[in-house]
Amino acid sequence: MPDLSPARDQQFRHMRDVARDIFTTALKNASIESAFARNVHCERRVLRIGDDLHDLDSYNRVFVVSIGKAAHTMVAALEAQVGGSLEGIVASPVEPASQVRGFRYFRGGHPTPTAESIRAANAILKSLTSLDSTSLAIFMISGGGSSVVEKPVVILKDTLKDDEISLPDLAATYRTLVHSGAPIAEINAIRKHLSAVKGGRLAQAAYPAQQVSILVSDVPDDTPDALASGPTMPDSSSIHDCERIAAKYGLVDQFPQSVADLFRQHALDETPKSDDPAFVRARWWTVLSNRVAIDKAAAAATRAGFAVEVDNSCDDWPYDKAAAYLLNRLRELRRTVSRVCLISGGEVTVTVRNGGVGGRNQQFALTCAEEISGDDITVLSAGTDGIDGNSPAAGAVVDGSTIARVDVRAGSVEAVRQALSGFNAYPLFDAIGDTVVTGPTGNNLRDLRILLAY
Repeated sequence: MPDLSPARDQQFRHMRDVARDIFTTALKNASIESAFARNVHCERRVLRIGDDLHDLDSYNRVFVVSIGKAAHTMVAALEAQVGGSLEGIVASPVEPASQVRGFRYFRGGHPTPTAESIRAANAILKSLTSLDSTSLAIFMISGGGSSVVEKPVVILKDTLKDDEISLPDLAATYRTLVHSGAPIAEINAIRKHLSAVKGGRLAQAAYPAQQVSILVSDVPDDTPDALASGPTMPDSSSIHDCERIAAKYGLVDQFPQSVADLFRQHALDETPKSDDPAFVRARWWTVLSNRVAIDKAAAAATRAGFAVEVDNSCDDWPYDKAAAYLLNRLRELRRTVSRVCLISGGEVTVTVRNGGVGGRNQQFALTCAEEISGDDITVLSAGTDGIDGNSPAAGAVVDGSTIARVDVRAGSVEAVRQALSGFNAYPLFDAIGDTVVTGPTGNNLRDLRILLAY
């Protein structure tokens, strides 16, 4: 049993606080407000986005579409630059603290689409198709957009029609994909080919308008078209990829019949690629990504007196494999440095087999807790959106005392293994006070894993 003397307990508490401070500092300094201040600026009605300049008065109409978990924050940041002359649609999984005049608001579903998600998609498509070559469409895309705005694609091959994919079937398909353990890029490849708004199809709807997309990314930097399933970008995935992914994870037999039939009959329609006319007048700018959050966390850890190493090798790895790899890497670094912080960005994958309360970050953290019992190591894993799975927490923080404290407060060390096997980590962490709770942040830059050895 680890030493939990008052002095030792105080040390553990202090290092948990340090890990929390590094995470919250990263959140604060990787904000949408600061990103817009750097990348978006409007003066005398000339709007700069990245390196592009748009004279707003040269367009007959400027229409804004903002979707995802950061939709409200992005609209507020854009309005702060441009003023109150904008119109558009906002679709987010949360209610806005306040509404911007000129915008219609929809609260779509997350992590599965709802009737409001479909209403949002219909409203956006109707508005975009009314634009012409004298119009400017400003898209602001963030994570969570895949389910918040959705509409099944029209399939006209054989006897299959779009109304054969009902909302319940669509939601069931999303649940199957989310629980499959597949990386987000593979999940979104399938979503794109089932959707009338994803995989570049919003760009097609807006053609021939001038288009610019502002991206707050929760996907790997090398797959920007996976963000919210790439509604405004050329799709790098194909029907063949979808069929391969479905076979890889045994998805066809898990899909509802209406969707399974599309795969069995090879009836999927291809998404628009880079040579589509819709992209001739389109530009995309990533203003925030996981890289920014990592850099801000690294700066905070350096100020706290740690030697910092960044290792994103385990992005999209299974949570248990990622835990073993990162802890081994941390211990290697500690052989040469007395105080070291290992930072890892991106997301780990979890194949959910039971219906517990938790998420990938808490599952990862609890796995680490078993491996570091009694050791001078602290691990924090949390989502920058403030949401981890189906729990009210963003993640959790563990250290060498976690297992001992579980034994004291939860009644048995066996509770850890039960929580892991049941994907039910949140109640355990909540009982010992080791959840990381921020509430929805209005941002979404993937996850941060912060490992401290001292």
